[in-house]
Amino acid sequence: MLVQLFWGCFFLRRNLSFSPNFSSPKYPQAKMASPSKRREMDLMKLMMSDYKVEMINDGMQEFYVEFNGPKDSPYHAGVWKIKVELPDAYPYKSPSIGFINKIYHPNVDEMSGSVCLDVINQTWSPMFDLVNVFEVFLPQLLLYPNPSDPLNGEAAALMMRNRAAYDQRVKDYCDKYAKPEDIGAKAEDKSSDEELSEDEYAASADEEIAGKADP
Repeated sequence: MLVQLFWGCFFLRRNLSFSPNFSSPKYPQAKMASPSKRREMDLMKLMMSDYKVEMINDGMQEFYVEFNGPKDSPYHAGVWKIKVELPDAYPYKSPSIGFINKIYHPNVDEMSGSVCLDVINQTWSPMFDLVNVFEVFLPQLLLYPNPSDPLNGEAAALMMRNRAAYDQRVKDYCDKYAKPEDIGAKAEDKSSDEELSEDEYAASADEEIAGKADP
């Protein structure tokens, strides 16, 4: 009896240690594989999850993904084009992700679109996959901004000073830069609008609902 219990625990531990996607029961078939095989499997899973994926060149290491802002957040009306780059060592090394069209967020650099997210930059594990990035990590980033560790200092300061004004600015960025038709637009195409935006929000930062600021 003790011998059977010992071997039962032994095999259970082996199964858990070699099931990197145990946190994603929706996809129990994904197991540890070679980097090239994992890239292929994870990309297929992402496509099967109804995400729109646009490949860059002919390989599987660079592509765009269409991402919708999460409900119950000021980002819910926005649609963003996310660039994903998978390193040769993926999934042992984290993917690189960035927003192509503009987003107003303390932890996203407004110019480059790069993201400050611990699970991507520091605590990535091969148990995670691309579906986790788009169904868990990015939604959490938008739902729970961290103004204490900003890439956009102006957004972080506004969020801490006046949350209502911050939420309104997020919504206006969504309306200006993150409509479905903006997915293919380049950031520089609307650069002339951005300076007007800065003037428009000079007053609203202190909850002044006045007309447009003087240019």
